[in-house]
Amino acid sequence: MATAKSHVSDVSEDSDSDKYSDTQDAAQVPKKEPCRYYNKAGCKRGGKCEYWHVCKYALQSNCRYGINCKLNHNINGSLNPGADGKHGNRWKPGVPKLTDGRHYQWQLNDGKGWKDIDNDHILEAQYTLPNNKSIKLYNTKYGGVSIDFNRMRVYEKNMRVRRLDDGNTVWNWYCSLSRKWVKYGVKDSKGNPAPVQSYEIERMYQSNPTGSMTFQIGSNFYEIHFKEMQQVGQRKERKVTRRPTYYQKHQGAFSLLAVQNLSLNQRPQWQYEGDKGKWHEYKRGPGGCSVSSDDIERSYMQTPSGDMDFTVGTNMYKLDFQAMMQINLHNQGQRNVRRKMV
Repeated sequence: MATAKSHVSDVSEDSDSDKYSDTQDAAQVPKKEPCRYYNKAGCKRGGKCEYWHVCKYALQSNCRYGINCKLNHNINGSLNPGADGKHGNRWKPGVPKLTDGRHYQWQLNDGKGWKDIDNDHILEAQYTLPNNKSIKLYNTKYGGVSIDFNRMRVYEKNMRVRRLDDGNTVWNWYCSLSRKWVKYGVKDSKGNPAPVQSYEIERMYQSNPTGSMTFQIGSNFYEIHFKEMQQVGQRKERKVTRRPTYYQKHQGAFSLLAVQNLSLNQRPQWQYEGDKGKWHEYKRGPGGCSVSSDDIERSYMQTPSGDMDFTVGTNMYKLDFQAMMQINLHNQGQRNVRRKMV
């Protein structure tokens, strides 16, 4: 198998992750109700009906039939039945699957066929983090190669990139809220259950990657547009992203390989966001923080999708690598964290 050797370097964070959070919704979701006739024997009014031709249980995120439901689960998009009330065809993309025991493999194509990227577990680890929008590979046979994670393309080169898997990848869906990426399905600060789970979104996405999914919070309806990767509500639209759960290919070798493949001119530094938006490096000190940036990096390299506990004085904190968030275990206060190459 031909391989494309590379050294992993810069990771670019999605600094504008909340770009859409305060914008007015240009395509507002109307405040309608699901058609009761459509949900029973069928509606004779078709496209003239003023109510939604959508499964009423899907709006409440508790349809027992899921993607096998005969009713429409989308307000608009490719799966919308439209005027004739017919249900759209469910389509699954024909993506090659790995059958040789590998869980995933990143590849580059320079026009002469697909070639595996060496040590792609490092690339995979960065891809699992929702705040990382791109990465640059150094010392490849093609020079520096910058990969856009969101669009799955190579910047400024006539090349292609793809990620293959064995069909068993567990995908996570995130929404940008107040400049933080929050996973769908996580309970709120009061312990209330989420209206929709990440796996439900993924199931609907697999049925039609260019369609949409609708869910309800109280009296408000929200719609996730898969093609645009946006969540649309009555007044706001927010970014969403889809990232895999990390699976470590080479147990015990991750840390060494990662250190060997970092650019000699740069090193990762872990920082937290202060009250005024200023970033500060983690530093160990007597009576202060119990861990340094290097301590965090070592833990991160062992389990990029895990977490670690530390203390600052008498306060205990948890650092969530997947959410890139610092959590106060006493009052549940949260701060953004980042891993920056310096």
